[in-house]
Amino acid sequence: MKISSVLRKVWNIITTIIVVVVVIFATLLVGVRVFGVQVYSVISGSMEPEYPVGALIYVKEIDPTEIEVNDVITYVLPNGTPSTHRVVRIDEENQHFYTKGDANDYEDASPVYFKNLIGTPIFKIPYLGYAAYYIQHPPGMYIAIAGGAILLVLVFIPDLFKKEKKKEKFIPENGGDTTTG
Repeated sequence: MKISSVLRKVWNIITTIIVVVVVIFATLLVGVRVFGVQVYSVISGSMEPEYPVGALIYVKEIDPTEIEVNDVITYVLPNGTPSTHRVVRIDEENQHFYTKGDANDYEDASPVYFKNLIGTPIFKIPYLGYAAYYIQHPPGMYIAIAGGAILLVLVFIPDLFKKEKKKEKFIPENGGDTTTG
């Protein structure tokens, strides 16, 4: 067996593994949205140990009337930032949730309006949030784009070195005159 064919097989295995990992990662980040699930990175320790910093949480939309005390909810703060905390009280009349981070000593200062509810976390993947957060913000975004481009080039490199088969040149029977008339 030639060394070049062994290298080609190893190269194909490595690039296949890389492509599979990238597809799985992309599915975990974006593909779940098809099922109505939104993905968020945990960037603070307010919900530790249940949702540690660096975890990726998957949040499913839920009707505010289905939320109960002790449920964990993800909602939008007035400044537009998503947050995840535990419900400690519900004011149905004024349509507010009162929340608190598990690691915090005190209840959050402002209530959460029902209309600001995103949903409730359904599962988490520890540490994957670090990567997701990184690639969603510069310079990580640029590095991810460059990495994807490099990956595409690497997948096609073996094709560049294959010997091209000589194609027979097509010559029309009328001596090269391609006009009709």
